[in-house]
Amino acid sequence: MRQTKKQARRRRRLRAAGVLTVLTAVVGGGAYLAISQLNSSEVLVRERCSAVVGTDTYELAPEQAANASTIAGVAVTRGLPPRAVSIALATAVQESGLRNLDYGDQAGPDSRGLFQQRPSQGWGTEEQVQDPIYAAGAFYDELVTVPGYQTLPVTEAAQLVQRSAYPDAYADHEPEARAFASALTGQSPASLNCVLRKPAESGDATAVTERFAAVFPALPTGPTEQGLVTSASGSQGWAAAQFAVAHAKELGITSVSHAGLQWNRTDGGWTTADTETGQVLITLAEVAT
Repeated sequence: MRQTKKQARRRRRLRAAGVLTVLTAVVGGGAYLAISQLNSSEVLVRERCSAVVGTDTYELAPEQAANASTIAGVAVTRGLPPRAVSIALATAVQESGLRNLDYGDQAGPDSRGLFQQRPSQGWGTEEQVQDPIYAAGAFYDELVTVPGYQTLPVTEAAQLVQRSAYPDAYADHEPEARAFASALTGQSPASLNCVLRKPAESGDATAVTERFAAVFPALPTGPTEQGLVTSASGSQGWAAAQFAVAHAKELGITSVSHAGLQWNRTDGGWTTADTETGQVLITLAEVAT
């Protein structure tokens, strides 16, 4: 009988130890799985680009921010004031949501592009008005012919260019247009920030160089070991730097440095950094295949 009790106690201890081992494995395995999923999946990251002016923050999706930076870059290259960019961005937000649309609506079935420009109304060919650089240039060509456009309310200046059926709608987008115009023309340094997931592909230095050459043709751009560098300073330098940030998702850019600051894709913000005076340094992603 005494031996039987000892055996029973031993069996109970073995069962308890076994249960504890299983529980430890389940809890530990679950924790590992949760951490592994959190590290390997970035679906929790809400990709967005924001412009901060004073206490106000406005957000755009990366695609929208890239289009906004192209519109702003064309104006900077032409020497136009930030007010022109505010008018253009408010117009593009209203007309297309800052997306390069390949369709129109009932009022303008042949409308296309960021500004919903109509080939039938002399804006250019369908292919041209769906080129953001051409479309922005065509908009500015008309805007600068408007007497006193810099002092007109945004909605009035935009309507004189667009001749929309809804002329008052442009005013609804003026605050966000002004914020992004200030950031993307370099008037507000380091005020554009993009929060992005990790790049899925390596960056292409040729693609970045070509994009810069198309929007900022006067800025010399050359390769570096990890990306490329362009020479620019002042507001033009910040326009170029924030143009790169706005295109980071599309072009596989991981960091942008200028004037003592650096935007880092991993951190999603601007921090102090050692930089060369008069240069915008762009680092590209290197993704193993």
